[in-house]
Amino acid sequence: GQAFGKNGIQALMIENVLPQLEAETNQILSRLSANQLHVQFITQRAAAAKKSTKLIDTLDILIADARGTRAYETYSGGEAFRINFAIRLALARLLSQRAGTALQMLIIDEGFGTQDAEGCDRLIAAINAIAPDFACILTVTHMPHLKEAFQARIEVSKTAQGSCINLSV
Repeated sequence: GQAFGKNGIQALMIENVLPQLEAETNQILSRLSANQLHVQFITQRAAAAKKSTKLIDTLDILIADARGTRAYETYSGGEAFRINFAIRLALARLLSQRAGTALQMLIIDEGFGTQDAEGCDRLIAAINAIAPDFACILTVTHMPHLKEAFQARIEVSKTAQGSCINLSV
């Protein structure tokens, strides 16, 4: 019963994997935020009762920036997107490393809508920076600025006869 209990296999896996996930996330996040954001995963916090010294298992995501450290939930859409993107990409990399394979393809579907122009430029730079890590990166967007940022494009447009595909290489 102990192997699957509170301090069992799952706890050991989390304890071993989270530092790697945090490091990989921060490496990516530094590219996305011009070294302005840093993530920290907290797995325990003090109990709410005033006299209690008991720790409660949790997974809190704290983000440090120029204004200090705040909870993930307090970040704007654009900032939260960059944090999410970094965590998801880091998790995908970690899982592929553990499986003994390399990530070949990355698909980003409509992930840019919450970004301002500067945020879009940072994401384009981040995508270009991680491009050598992938055989193919496919981004789906309706934003002209982003479409123009990539030389190779598959553009789909509606016509009276149906959808039309234009390939730019």
